Amino acid sequence: MNDLKPKLFEVLKDYNKEQLMKDIISGIIVAIIALPLSIALAIASGVGPEQGLYTAIIAGFFISFFGGSRVQIGGPTAAFVVIIYGIVAQYGTDGLVVATILAGIILVIMGLCRFGSLIKYIPYTITTGFTCGIAVTLFVGQLKDFFGLEMGAVPSEFVQKIIAYANHISTINAVALGIGALAVVIMLVWPKVTDKIPGSLVAIIITTAIVYFANLPVNTIGSVYGELNSSFPAFHMPSVSFELVQEMLSPAFTIAILAGIESLLSAVVSDGMIGDNHKSNAELIGQGLGNIFSGLFGGIPATGAIARTAANVRNGGRTPIAGIVHCITLAIILLLLMPLAALIPMTTLAAVLLVVAANMADWNSFFRLCKTAPKSDVIVLVATFFLTVFFDLVVAIEVGVVLASLLFMKRMAETADIKTWKYVDEPDITPGEAEKLRDIPRSIRVFEISGPLFFAAADQILGINSDHRTKVIVIRMRSVPAIDASAMKTLRELVERAEKKHITIIFSHVNEQPMAVMEKDHFVEDVGKDNFRTNIVEALDYAESLVK
Repeated sequence: MNDLKPKLFEVLKDYNKEQLMKDIISGIIVAIIALPLSIALAIASGVGPEQGLYTAIIAGFFISFFGGSRVQIGGPTAAFVVIIYGIVAQYGTDGLVVATILAGIILVIMGLCRFGSLIKYIPYTITTGFTCGIAVTLFVGQLKDFFGLEMGAVPSEFVQKIIAYANHISTINAVALGIGALAVVIMLVWPKVTDKIPGSLVAIIITTAIVYFANLPVNTIGSVYGELNSSFPAFHMPSVSFELVQEMLSPAFTIAILAGIESLLSAVVSDGMIGDNHKSNAELIGQGLGNIFSGLFGGIPATGAIARTAANVRNGGRTPIAGIVHCITLAIILLLLMPLAALIPMTTLAAVLLVVAANMADWNSFFRLCKTAPKSDVIVLVATFFLTVFFDLVVAIEVGVVLASLLFMKRMAETADIKTWKYVDEPDITPGEAEKLRDIPRSIRVFEISGPLFFAAADQILGINSDHRTKVIVIRMRSVPAIDASAMKTLRELVERAEKKHITIIFSHVNEQPMAVMEKDHFVEDVGKDNFRTNIVEALDYAESLVK
């Protein structure tokens, strides 16, 4: 049970006042970084600005309190924007709440079942593909506010977005575009000045002041969403039906997988920064509880945020106390300063997310994989990317995982091979080769199997044949690491055919896993223990004694 114990309970044993001050300072700084991002990500997801803060406060607290990492900072991230926007557009807020809670339950179950280590089986090509796809979709989704286009709600589908933008291209607001461009420039230049204060916050303060005092004709959060709610999030139970739960299971599963991948990746990155080891299963439970309560208190899906976690480490945070302080700070800002957020220009928030989208996509890895990876991996990468962009993340991950599994099985099946031993007197024997071959009678045929024998490679066994002279077949299995039920069925059929022809089959050097499967299936008992030999020499000696 130690792997499920929250990291917070371990680090408090040797906690001191000096580390407390560092955690408090780091938590406040990370809250300042999270503030604009949380608001911007909520708006991009199609929900109210305050819901981003609810998520960072509620989910962030549970992730820090119950998680398996010392320094993880939880909250809304750009990876969820695409899927949240689609759910809200189709099923409304209740659909999103149900999907968020279901995703949290799935994550808790994954943690309790010790699935933390299984996340690594999601191929790198899939994560790279959907990350770049999300970046493109997120980038395109911000163009309406960045250019100040006068149009209705942005369609959720990628192609329809482009068509809608093209139809309203004449409504570009030059002032909004200028403010957005200024925000981008500030965010690109500010890190060269200092990294103590986030460039996104500086861009928001400067552009908001310019728009407010110059009374510029630019849409703000207040003009679009009205008065913002500055009260603490209240418990809300959504209207749930069995049909809605059924419809939300698939997106909930995608949210859970995405949250698991991103949070554990963030934990691995932070481990390298502080020289610690996170508890993957406890982290999944913390993520699950964070999402459950985020949904119950009006928030959106959350996970570990790599950038905010790295900022926590750089500013001295070393325990989950920093994450809890980050939540408390955001709660204070929500209660006291939220009305001021109504003054923030929409084009500035769009600019913040344009920079986030540009930074989250690893295009160098994407194009390097396209050039250097095997064709099967390139197919998975490109398919996941285009499915994310033109359909949605749910379809992309489902198809990507299935496609990657099928192509992997195909590759494994191609490694399985059956070769027939040569006889000393065969005409194609090269000079010097005969001396290396054992002289065995024609009544004995020897086959060597290489590679795993599973359902996709079971037909390879059909390559074992005989002629009228054959009395014994020796099957050498030293290079077979594993076997499954499908291959066992084919082996049984082979033995049955051999028995009808009065041919004895001898197995040589059967490895541990295949032997365990054969014994459990009573195959060893049916064939006869004498027909299983530890090495090829012993098998051939026994075969020759039978034919004599």
